[in-house]
Amino acid sequence: MTDSELKLAEIKRRRSAALHSLVAGVPYVKWLGITFDRRGDELTAILPFDEKLIGNPMLPALHGGVTAAFLEVAAIVELTWTAIWEDMESGRIAPDAAVPDSLPILPKTIDFTVDYLRSGLPRDAYARARVVRSGRRYASVHVEAWQDQRSRLFAQATGHFLMPQGG
Repeated sequence: MTDSELKLAEIKRRRSAALHSLVAGVPYVKWLGITFDRRGDELTAILPFDEKLIGNPMLPALHGGVTAAFLEVAAIVELTWTAIWEDMESGRIAPDAAVPDSLPILPKTIDFTVDYLRSGLPRDAYARARVVRSGRRYASVHVEAWQDQRSRLFAQATGHFLMPQGG
């Protein structure tokens, strides 16, 4: 490998490790099975289908609480990822799940409103969040979720968050 290839591989490893560290410490995220696909600074949350996520077996449909939690997790991780990006890229911080003091404090939810547009089907779901406004103390995030087609949303949400102080 050339020096530039080695450097690029190290940058990718560092970014992936930081993202893993952000979600590794939240047991509910692990229980739901939520993962993230990272392309540079863009994140897509992935909720792999599992029978335990079904709320109405007669339809069957994803449980509304699972859908809301999925959207909220996507919003919080996107907001945190956006907030730490510059410090992480410059090397000023290096989140590591094995070193709890290195992890950023996650924003606290003030309110979170979910629009259920249609039933979540028994299949994988995807979500992308966009930070609408972010300041020192407060942030607003919009999230959209889909399953088979990005243009056919099954849920969307808007959340307001209290940003951690000192971080």
